[in-house]
Amino acid sequence: MKKTDKLLIIMVISMALFGIVMIYSASSIWAEYRFQDPFKFVKAQGIFFLLGLFIMFILSHINYKIYYQKANLILLIFLLLLILVLIPGIGSIRNGSRSWFGFGGFGIQPSEFAKIGLIIYVSKYLDRNNRIMQDVKKGVLPLLLVIGLFFLLIMLEPDFGTAMVIVLTLIVMIFVSNVKLSFFVKIGLLGILGIVGLIIVAPYRMMRIIAFLNPWSDPLGSGYQIIQSLYAIGPGGILGQGFLKSRQKQFYLPEPQTDFIFSIISEEFGFLGILLITFFFAFIFYRIVKISLKSTNLFAKYLSFGLGVGIIGQALLNIAVVIGLLPVTGVTLPFFSYGGSSLLVSMASIGIILNISKND
Repeated sequence: MKKTDKLLIIMVISMALFGIVMIYSASSIWAEYRFQDPFKFVKAQGIFFLLGLFIMFILSHINYKIYYQKANLILLIFLLLLILVLIPGIGSIRNGSRSWFGFGGFGIQPSEFAKIGLIIYVSKYLDRNNRIMQDVKKGVLPLLLVIGLFFLLIMLEPDFGTAMVIVLTLIVMIFVSNVKLSFFVKIGLLGILGIVGLIIVAPYRMMRIIAFLNPWSDPLGSGYQIIQSLYAIGPGGILGQGFLKSRQKQFYLPEPQTDFIFSIISEEFGFLGILLITFFFAFIFYRIVKISLKSTNLFAKYLSFGLGVGIIGQALLNIAVVIGLLPVTGVTLPFFSYGGSSLLVSMASIGIILNISKND
């Protein structure tokens, strides 16, 4: 058994703790106004952080090979949860999306956890069918049907951002397997047509596209968030406005502790803060890829790489939205944004990767 990757642990804990500090900075004014408690969101995130540490510790001591044996069962459980959350009276609605199970003042988002279940299943599938992956009908198509089913259920909530993160993560996993490059050209064209179709059936998505192309076409409506985000990032300069000195968090940028926390970090810490966030994610991805490459087990290679891509892909998508490179999708910044489900899933992923690092 190899030693646990302590550097990865230190970096992940540092990111989560910095995230809690920034959640306080971003939310204290709003929380005091609405709940008369400036620490409202910090306390909730702190609870999830401690729970996440516990889960990460437990999963780092569970042999990853058990996921190979139970991959189908794990996938079935998450499939049932995604069906249950769509049933009125069981799933609760937040921000117009029925994607939560409510427990008192807390909420759990099963689509976030389904990401891990799908990565485990796809890793096992690619391991067992590596030789036939060049045959699209026999190798790739059955896998795409499973992914498509989960995508459909998540879109029924609707949760376009999480669905896109999951699909992109799994496509990258398939890309590094033994699949012909021409397949990805075809699926790319199909994906573009699919996205166009999703935009047509939901007019609010078209409004987001218009806001992305020209936020000032509706500055008080669909373009409001991205305009306020850019107003936060722009004045940051090299060193920022200073900790706790953000202006946009003062009722300009809606709920800045969630999807747009990167804007507040940029405003308060400037380009230096952006470099720090970039270093954090680049470092953990480097460590994860290193673990994946060193693994002698094909399932472990796919699993660790897929979990790493899931974290980094979501981070890149969030940052791209915040700086105006992509339309608003509603995904959090892993380890930094307020959100229990996102933090638990990210730390659970690291726990599995840690076990692979010392057992394979």
